[in-house]
Amino acid sequence: MHFKIDKEKCIHCGQCIKDCIANIIEFDDEKIPYITNENHCLKCQHCLAICPTGALSIMNKKPEDSEDTENLPSEESVLKLIKSRRSIRQYRAENLPKEVIEKLTNMLKYPPTGCNFHKLHFSIIDDIEVMDKFREMTNSKIKKILSSNTFNTIGKKFANYKDAFMRGDDIIFRNAPHMIVVSAPINAPCGSEDAIINLSYFELYAKSMNVGTLWCGFAEICLKVFPDLCEFLEIPDGYKPMYVMLFGPTDIKYPRCTQPEEYQISYIKDKDIKISNLKKIKRYFWNFIR
Repeated sequence: MHFKIDKEKCIHCGQCIKDCIANIIEFDDEKIPYITNENHCLKCQHCLAICPTGALSIMNKKPEDSEDTENLPSEESVLKLIKSRRSIRQYRAENLPKEVIEKLTNMLKYPPTGCNFHKLHFSIIDDIEVMDKFREMTNSKIKKILSSNTFNTIGKKFANYKDAFMRGDDIIFRNAPHMIVVSAPINAPCGSEDAIINLSYFELYAKSMNVGTLWCGFAEICLKVFPDLCEFLEIPDGYKPMYVMLFGPTDIKYPRCTQPEEYQISYIKDKDIKISNLKKIKRYFWNFIR
């Protein structure tokens, strides 16, 4: 793990020990932290991040190479970013600047994953000509199914849009010039959750750069039923496409936020409960129906 402590900087505070998720850091006789079992390390780098004096290095990651956590945006600006997020379905037929794509791509390693399972795969179409080819491949498959007399499962999914498809409307991709697909290993402990979390971060970061985004469930369905599309996107063997997001430049401006309805919120108080067997059965059904 290349776990190293700069003894001159270490103040023996024990923060790295307290914050170690795997509980594998201890003090030695000189009260210098060390790892007791490298095989149990989750590689989360919490110990690197929490050391107040920058005395700790791990996996050849040095504290001086990390960004500080000062000057974060205010809570008001973060909330406004969340409130102003919109699904974009109108894009300019042009590529985003290369530097914008690079910024979005470089961000992808930061969102959290379940069990720190950093093995997601990202397929990114960063060229509108490639996107047009992929768009045509997919749309032609859907049109062929919709033109047949017998719809299969995917045909039924798109049946309501048959007329639009036949007119040539880009129902699936909304003429977006770019696309990102998140795939996870089939043994990932939280594959679908990891994908959704990652794209949520991606969407907000894109919004901060005035890049439009759209969650694309239709494309996800197509990837799962048309193996050649997965091959085109270089999704590795043993990986499953989890979700798709479209993105690109847009001229759409929303001068105000929406006013969504309130969710149901329960503020839980201390109580004693007694649940009937019928209630238990109903709860099991609700919990596991999907």
